[in-house]
Amino acid sequence: MPDMSQWWRGSVIYQIYPRSFMDARGDGIGDLPGITAKLDYVAELGVDAIWISPFFPSPMKDFGYDVTDYRGVDPMFGSFHDFQALLERAHELGLKVIIDLVLSHTSDQHHWFVQSRSSRQNQKSDWYVWADPKPDGTPPNNWLSFFSGSAWTFDSRRRQYYLHNFLSCQPDLNFHNPAVRKAQLDNARFWLDLGVDGFRLDTSNFYFHSVALQDNPALGSHELKTPSVPASNPYSMQRHQFDISQPENLGFLGELRALMDEYPDTMTVGEISDDRPLERMVEYTIGNDRLHMAYTFDLFDARFEAKQLRDIIEHFQYYAGDAWPCWALSNHDVTRVVSRWANHEHMEQQGPLVAKVATVMLCSLYGSICLYQGEELGLTEGDVPYERLVDPYGLALWPEYKGRDGCRTPMPWSDGERGGFSTVEPWLPVDFHHRRLSVERQQTQADSTLSVTRSFLHWRKSQPAMVEGTLILSDFDDDLLGWLRVSRDQAILAVFNLTDDTRTTRLPEGAGQIVYHEGFTAHLREGTLTLPPFQAAFIHVERDSIDPKALIEQEPDPERKGFLSRLLGSLMGQDDGNPTG
Repeated sequence: MPDMSQWWRGSVIYQIYPRSFMDARGDGIGDLPGITAKLDYVAELGVDAIWISPFFPSPMKDFGYDVTDYRGVDPMFGSFHDFQALLERAHELGLKVIIDLVLSHTSDQHHWFVQSRSSRQNQKSDWYVWADPKPDGTPPNNWLSFFSGSAWTFDSRRRQYYLHNFLSCQPDLNFHNPAVRKAQLDNARFWLDLGVDGFRLDTSNFYFHSVALQDNPALGSHELKTPSVPASNPYSMQRHQFDISQPENLGFLGELRALMDEYPDTMTVGEISDDRPLERMVEYTIGNDRLHMAYTFDLFDARFEAKQLRDIIEHFQYYAGDAWPCWALSNHDVTRVVSRWANHEHMEQQGPLVAKVATVMLCSLYGSICLYQGEELGLTEGDVPYERLVDPYGLALWPEYKGRDGCRTPMPWSDGERGGFSTVEPWLPVDFHHRRLSVERQQTQADSTLSVTRSFLHWRKSQPAMVEGTLILSDFDDDLLGWLRVSRDQAILAVFNLTDDTRTTRLPEGAGQIVYHEGFTAHLREGTLTLPPFQAAFIHVERDSIDPKALIEQEPDPERKGFLSRLLGSLMGQDDGNPTG
């Protein structure tokens, strides 16, 4: 069984994108004092931690993910004292604080890169990935940037190319150099000494590249592209075999874990973007010498249908071992989940229903959860006209891909002109529709997405099965998604109707009454559950009615029998059993 005394297991983490959360200084850009001013609201949601996207000094070409100083605060967001005040207030409220570490690359204005590019003979000449041109002057290989185009840019001073997996102003550090690894571990230690509770690790599988610089192969016709990469981006046309996810990455994760172990109750959650993301998530979190947990983009790409969501969960279960997942439906890089999953022609009616059922489904999964700011309001993708776009990713791929600005528009605190976010015109426009979904308006509505999210998260904390219990997928028809959450002393059946039609189903033996009611209208009578469109039900199940040994013995497939044995081992009192769901 996992050690559930570790706070991060089963936790709900609330992601804050600081530019768009709250402007306390009146310049149109969110800041650290603005976050501090709204921490009571965050704590009242019932979350366990906040993850703050980068606030370090930066030229902001990629809005903070291009760092020039890993140990400072950009004046745009406030002062170092402002961060210390935020940290102190969060801890007073019982909230853990996770900050975003962008270790794989820096800004081209970072003093490390300024020195590295100055010549081929200096103390940091090999701190970045440099390579000679081919004889014809072209880049060393065919590797592509995530933001489209070549991943190589020529530098006339060194007469070499440097690698950048993202923008050309974000050169990749050379993690094959031990001095680079030590410097980044020292930067992590700086924040741990200050009292932060953990790190979200940006692109945690991008640290190492193949030193042989082989060309990546073309993506086969039957191979899956990297999730969340639009088809209009040529990055989706390669299998990323040599530029990312190299075996050496595991060694560095071990070094980082050893550092984290010096600071009790701290954690890491890695972002993984890969051709085989779920397998990579397992590889990076299994055992006690790698990441504590990680998340992938699989749910970001998933359709709103029971079969595909079930397949993703089952796929993770099959490979998981003792790996610990972190699940998310939205973040600062992807279209908001309501806009992905609700019917656009019926958004006003469907949007709130989809938002509520998607949120409780997410928060019912085995593992830890990330909620992106505004997800608790059911925000749709913000409408940002072309003349207001600032995201370099969107500007590069317009009009087929509109970029990430739509999920980064300001948080609507009230339904006033600027959504209560700022006293001046904000850096991105406040969507008119978002003002009708404001915190102020939803606070007083018992069945609003905000009220349901808050109610559900507080209820979830009081249910051991929902926080730590094994997840056993249930067999319903293709229109219903469901699973049992089972701990040693409790069992709850969760069932979700993801369609716009009413569905009914017979419940298994041992099922009792609906135990969570806020915001949903499911009906249970004589063992038959009726779920109206986009509804969820949480039903008490007699724990003694669940016999793990019988479930295993009834499975005819020997390979699947072994999988079920690992999955259900913890319920049979086997300390070495697989507790994952």
